[in-house]
Amino acid sequence: MAYDVIVIGSGPGGYVCAIKAAQLGLKTAVVEKRSTFGGTCLNIGCIPSKALLHASQMYDEAGKELVQMGIGEGKPKLDFKKMMAHKDATVKANVDGVAYLFKKNKVDTYTGFGQVLGGGKVSVTNDEGETQELEAKNVVIATGSQVAGIPGLDVEIDEKTIVSSTGALELEKVPETMIVVGAGVIGLEMGSVWARLGTKVTVVEFLDKVLGPMDGEVSEQFQRMLDKQGMDINLSSKVTAVERTEKGAKVTFEPEKGGDSQSIEADIVLVATGRKPYTEDQGMAKAGIVFDKANRIEVDYHFRTSIPNVYAIGDAVRGPMLAHKAEDEGMAVAEILAGQAGHVNYGVIPNVVYTHPEVASVGKTEEDLKKEGVEYVVGKFPFTANGRARAMLATDGFVKFLADKKTDRVLGVHIIGAEAGDMIHEACVLMEFGGSSEDLGRTCHAHPTLSEAVREAALATFAKPIHM
Repeated sequence: MAYDVIVIGSGPGGYVCAIKAAQLGLKTAVVEKRSTFGGTCLNIGCIPSKALLHASQMYDEAGKELVQMGIGEGKPKLDFKKMMAHKDATVKANVDGVAYLFKKNKVDTYTGFGQVLGGGKVSVTNDEGETQELEAKNVVIATGSQVAGIPGLDVEIDEKTIVSSTGALELEKVPETMIVVGAGVIGLEMGSVWARLGTKVTVVEFLDKVLGPMDGEVSEQFQRMLDKQGMDINLSSKVTAVERTEKGAKVTFEPEKGGDSQSIEADIVLVATGRKPYTEDQGMAKAGIVFDKANRIEVDYHFRTSIPNVYAIGDAVRGPMLAHKAEDEGMAVAEILAGQAGHVNYGVIPNVVYTHPEVASVGKTEEDLKKEGVEYVVGKFPFTANGRARAMLATDGFVKFLADKKTDRVLGVHIIGAEAGDMIHEACVLMEFGGSSEDLGRTCHAHPTLSEAVREAALATFAKPIHM
């Protein structure tokens, strides 16, 4: 059967691309190697991890903040199996939702391993080894990413004792101890889940800060918060070995600035050193697709690969490996294929860390602006001065604005605090339209809300805050 568009992969980029293409009148099909739709994000990534992050936070609050508010007394009882069942039910609801959307929008689906053959052809091989060939005017590669492992080390991830984020979501019991290799988003989110449930978590990070790309001031304060939460964080430490032991696993690392090598044992070792494009074994190179040094598919500004009528999006191409970045690219490609002007503004893609408190950012960091030689103004406001935050016992953190010194145009916003992941979006809208800190500072905000802290930080950027 011939299609206008065949999308390989049904993660956030792929399924959004397929649905949008169908909505624009293009005959569309999706090829997915899993038995369920949604890719890594919905099945073994974003969605299940957020279910556990929320549930573990509620458990943690029940023994702390809620007691201070006069609700209950003493440590709550953990029903671990029920918590994991909640996670599984959340995943099922989301993947079933994608299947429903495909059916609603008349998107044909094929289960099997998809390969680009070139010339508008795609092969689909199912688990039984049976292969069929599909034809399309256009092919969109949305194959996502996979666990990167530790650079320079051959570590056997068995997903039982030495685990990736996948295995960390499927543990059969709460471990007494865990070592997390990597202090990026995945490592700190998953480490937070298990720390809240009672695990002693030790983090080993090669860089000299947590959340490497984040604003330095945010990273520094966030690390102090994690220290208070009981995480033991070792920075500037190079992991030289990860191996199984009789009781669990052992991580050996050495300080980058010199010093004796150290070894730590734990029940579980989580390897959370990032992800890499899933572009192997799909016939791409044989079909003529060109890759960059990071094994990402090279595309132009219209997402076209090196061969005609084949496009690529999401984690398989350059840019941040974020589900919402892939979604925007999926919509843009669909619009381009329908003859419209699809576009993605890469300067306004938010990044959120779903720990407690949350960390969220959009745009430039102070380090970026200094490196680029841009003159800027900083405006900050702490949640300790926000009435709603006081009422919620959520006064940790602050909002930080960075604006051009001459024009007041907002160049970056960084939030560390409760519900930061939701509050960052008013900064995204502001920046999408080239707004200034004064634009936001003069916009009425409901009282009392956490978002008032965003307004106060904007006021602090072009004038002075009211409540500080």
